[in-house]
Amino acid sequence: MKVVILCGGKGTRLSEETINKPKPMVKIGKYPIVEHIINIYKNYGHKDFILALGYKKKIIINYFKKKKFDNLNIELIDTGKNTLTGSRLLKLKKILIREENFFLTYGDGVSNINLKKLLKFHLKNKSVATITAVRPPARFGELFLRKNVVKKFDEKNQINSGWINGGFFVFNKKIFDYIPSKSCMLEKEPMKNLTDKNKLVAYKHYYFWQCMDTLRDKELLSKMWKIGKAKWTKKKN
Repeated sequence: MKVVILCGGKGTRLSEETINKPKPMVKIGKYPIVEHIINIYKNYGHKDFILALGYKKKIIINYFKKKKFDNLNIELIDTGKNTLTGSRLLKLKKILIREENFFLTYGDGVSNINLKKLLKFHLKNKSVATITAVRPPARFGELFLRKNVVKKFDEKNQINSGWINGGFFVFNKKIFDYIPSKSCMLEKEPMKNLTDKNKLVAYKHYYFWQCMDTLRDKELLSKMWKIGKAKWTKKKN
């Protein structure tokens, strides 16, 4: 299965770092966060990656040209500097349509999610899309669930309870039927289209998840790495 990592955004809320580099290249310890994300999937045996590039793409391209990743196939694809997330995925359709299912996540979040269980859950439910639901701080999109089916998706509501979008998606190739040809955010119209058809299910992850949305988040992850408590490096049984 291929793994898509969205690496094209500008990361404006982390402008202290992203003024000079794309957010996926901001380092946690010695390595950019995108490499940490790749290693999460690598730990579960996944070897085929597509990095969807945009803002300051040359920095990512140069890094991956210089560094060798044994037994990994990493495709670097320019999906546009100002492209929104849904449209960025749509630009990969010609590559991904050959895959029955594929993973997708953001280039700024880490977790100790059990990817084997996530995929098993996706296949068991035979749905078009599986989203990972997590319970971190309030500033993200909230999911309203009935059992494991998403009934409502409110992106970035300021609510500090309930389940929210943690990324770490699994999509069937039918996902492209739910993405409009016009410019769109993955988290808006496509998710609404899926929920309206009961084609979006949520895998509940109760353990570690953290995005790097702000400088405070970056410092938290860096501290965890420095003291040897980087929970995302450990496989979750």
